[in-house]
Amino acid sequence: MEARAKREVTRFLGHLRDERRLSPHTIAGYGRDLEQLIAFCRAHNIPDWQTLDPRQVRAWVATLHRQGQSGRTIRRGLSAARSLYRFLLREKAVTRNPAVGVPGPKIKKNLPKVLSAEQAGRLVTLPGDGMLAVRDRALLELLYSCGLRLDEIVTLNLANLDLRAGLVRVTGKGAKTRVLPVGRFAREALGRWLVVRGPLAAKGEPAVFIGRNGRRLGHRAVQLRVRRCARVRGLDVPVHPHMLRHSFASHLLESSGDLRAVQELLGHADISTTQIYTHLDFQHLAQVYDRAHPRARAKAGSKPPTRSED
Repeated sequence: MEARAKREVTRFLGHLRDERRLSPHTIAGYGRDLEQLIAFCRAHNIPDWQTLDPRQVRAWVATLHRQGQSGRTIRRGLSAARSLYRFLLREKAVTRNPAVGVPGPKIKKNLPKVLSAEQAGRLVTLPGDGMLAVRDRALLELLYSCGLRLDEIVTLNLANLDLRAGLVRVTGKGAKTRVLPVGRFAREALGRWLVVRGPLAAKGEPAVFIGRNGRRLGHRAVQLRVRRCARVRGLDVPVHPHMLRHSFASHLLESSGDLRAVQELLGHADISTTQIYTHLDFQHLAQVYDRAHPRARAKAGSKPPTRSED
């Protein structure tokens, strides 16, 4: 099975890249998952994709669980298998999808960690007049002002930025483009950075954010800069670019209450993805209630009041 199966998986991954325009990170994860499925089929003498049945898919899931794979990873593996079979069905290479209906393990949904408005404000007002400080301040302001994903800010080009109109055009997941308003503070920070960027940029470099070598900043470089800036500003939590996206969404929803608008700004295809921020908003309100309402919590050592019968 192995040689033919690998060829079909290679074609499938090309389909994800060229037609569905999924991120390289997602494609690499699916590739690893399907390599594990091929290894399982080899170990159990399953000759081809058509032969694999739902019982064997469940056995594969159980094997991954015994190997210590996380619930999230196992669910992604099942998703990869289902997507592969949908592709093979389209190609008429199989007649059924054995992964459909096979349940994945339940996973606990953790609420995303966010900065408070005060913490976010302290982070984005990074002091300093040096090149790195000016660039990092613009980077942080744009992340927080627009709720951009890490890949969206790394791939952002000058042609997609219109400071006069206060707009930025980004390409998100699935190659979907959206145009976002840029806040006043972010526009000012970007304006200062573009003045510094001009003489530093390598010839023909289109990226908005570049390093000392004049070339585009990579994903890892942006992550490290955000983490370093948080330490410099005295934040006692590990900060990463996506935390600023979460903070943008949470603070905007808290102020506006407009879930649909937040969905559009984040570029979520399904509003159920955006609804996680309503839980954060409720959590915040519950904390305010507990601190402020006289009936929220009984004082230490006090007894609950007795009620006389009517």
